[in-house]
Amino acid sequence: MTMTSSPSASPAPDGERADLLAELADARAALIRTVQGLSDEQIAARPTVSALCPGGLVKHVASTEEGWLNFVVEGPSAMAFDLPEGVTWEDFAAGTAHTYPQWAIDRQNDFQVLPGETLAGILARYEEIAARTEKVVADLPDLSLTHPLPDVPWNEPGAVRSIRRVLIHVIAETTQHAGHADILREAIDGQTST
Repeated sequence: MTMTSSPSASPAPDGERADLLAELADARAALIRTVQGLSDEQIAARPTVSALCPGGLVKHVASTEEGWLNFVVEGPSAMAFDLPEGVTWEDFAAGTAHTYPQWAIDRQNDFQVLPGETLAGILARYEEIAARTEKVVADLPDLSLTHPLPDVPWNEPGAVRSIRRVLIHVIAETTQHAGHADILREAIDGQTST
């Protein structure tokens, strides 16, 4: 990617920002390598006992990055985990809820390649999200800025996250799933990304 100088262009990040963005770019590249050369049918394949598929992993990682960057920009309101009327967290965790929230349905769908989705479309969306991440991070005044995490059972009460820690989490999530995708790829056609 070549950046040109214009009034609306973000400054090129340096120091810690550049390091974090470079590490995230490397993690993204490792994940993308796992799906290169696969057909639209192959990206939906589940060749192991896991319910994971390569295309779904890319979708999940892209959505995760997008969600956390929305959190960076908007704060905890970007991560709403409301439950439907009459559903408790206990019902939700036990799988006995009478209705599931849209955010949970969307998360489940992120792990699947849905009818009509293609590798090209999934990668194009990921590229857009990556470009936004780079711009947002370059424009941030301070990576130490924090937001409170949403009040949900998997977060400690009163917990906060710095922008720095959000980026580290996105990097870890991306590398973890790149490893999962590499195993799936090898099971599909014997190829590995490394």
